[in-house]
Amino acid sequence: MTPPDAAPVPAAPGMTPADAADAARLVAFGLQPKLLPARDVEYAELLRRHRDEPAFARLTDAVAAGLGLIVLEVSTRAGMAVTAAEDSVFAVRMGDYARRAATDSADRFLHGLAHLAVAALAFPRPEDLADDGYIGRVTVNGVDAFVRQACRRLEERAEEQGENTDPTTGAPGLESAWRVYARRSATGATKDARRLAGSTTGIVGKAAAFLVDSGFLQRTGDESGGTYRTTARYQLQVRDMAASAAMAELLELGVVPVSDGGATLLPPDESDDLDLVADAGLPFHS
Repeated sequence: MTPPDAAPVPAAPGMTPADAADAARLVAFGLQPKLLPARDVEYAELLRRHRDEPAFARLTDAVAAGLGLIVLEVSTRAGMAVTAAEDSVFAVRMGDYARRAATDSADRFLHGLAHLAVAALAFPRPEDLADDGYIGRVTVNGVDAFVRQACRRLEERAEEQGENTDPTTGAPGLESAWRVYARRSATGATKDARRLAGSTTGIVGKAAAFLVDSGFLQRTGDESGGTYRTTARYQLQVRDMAASAAMAELLELGVVPVSDGGATLLPPDESDDLDLVADAGLPFHS
């Protein structure tokens, strides 16, 4: 039953069961984020139909909506770019991601912060998000250094306000976040300085690997802990989340280096891990 405040989906006159199957096939292509239309003839043809046949486009969009998917863009550059609504069976929640990354529940928010930082560093200016030709570039060490710089800014702000204690109820998510991230070792404590999974660079590395698997980033090298470039699909995804309170708060700190996306900030000296701050978290769905 259509909710009273939702506009009814227009009918697709002249469409057949075969057309419905093609529409579902196009949505299925969209759920394979690493698949490029230029490398699949059928995918490219279905995208052409979506562009040239309004009835087929409406049918495809209706199939996506029925699956709880939001169509961000349908084009040759991004393919059938979709994102999952909060209640969709395809939604990936931060808690699910953290468990998939083999972390305990205390680290869930650190992974959320890593994803937030990658997005902010990849597209530091509004015009970068608006420019379809813009390609962001990030490195694992650069993202870690960026977050630690943000941590220092947040600590300074807390000291200026005389609130350098555990945040009160209702305090912004990042105000509690810096305490946890700043206390965590950047690489771990192994003798050969290997990157441990629970270190901050380990967490950023897992976030980047997840984004590669999701078709949002492409790995371009091993320098600086791993170098990556953004995809058109990731740009659309970040546009969709750009208005989030956590993203706005992070950008307002003014620590994003506007450059070619390289690691322009140096990571701080390693320090011993301390206990995690209880109940620290960011506003991600759990």
